Amino acid sequence: MRARDLAVEYESVTVDSDALDAARLMAEHRLPGLLVLDAVGTPKAILPASQLVKVLVPPYVIEDPNLAAVVDEQHADRLASALQGRRVGDCLPRSFPEPPIAAPDDTALEVAALMARARSPLVAVCERDKAGLRLLGVITASHLLNRLLAVAS
Repeated sequence: MRARDLAVEYESVTVDSDALDAARLMAEHRLPGLLVLDAVGTPKAILPASQLVKVLVPPYVIEDPNLAAVVDEQHADRLASALQGRRVGDCLPRSFPEPPIAAPDDTALEVAALMARARSPLVAVCERDKAGLRLLGVITASHLLNRLLAVAS
């Protein structure tokens, strides 16, 4: 199995996309994360769903989880408002790593190793051409596991 055979079309956003729309996209499609592209369509980052959840939680609750118990439900129901008016780029960590990118001919094991090293739920599969990187698709951790386990059965 090669990366090109494992890659599928996948939802992506740009750094300038609306963060609330990105969160809705993740929630509606139950995605583990989104591929974030720059203005020319090159993979810029992976935005895990857990990172968007972190943006929703007030910093004082992250620092002291005991405070979560004292926040009333009415206030908790408005947590998503923290995304209003923000761009996806605003929700990325200050120093985010380059997204894991596999070459089309990489094997499933090479993709798995890349995913493990990056601790990422997604790997972009890109081909290099004269213009730079061209996105062919994405491999998710669950899809990779599914394919690897099917071979083991």
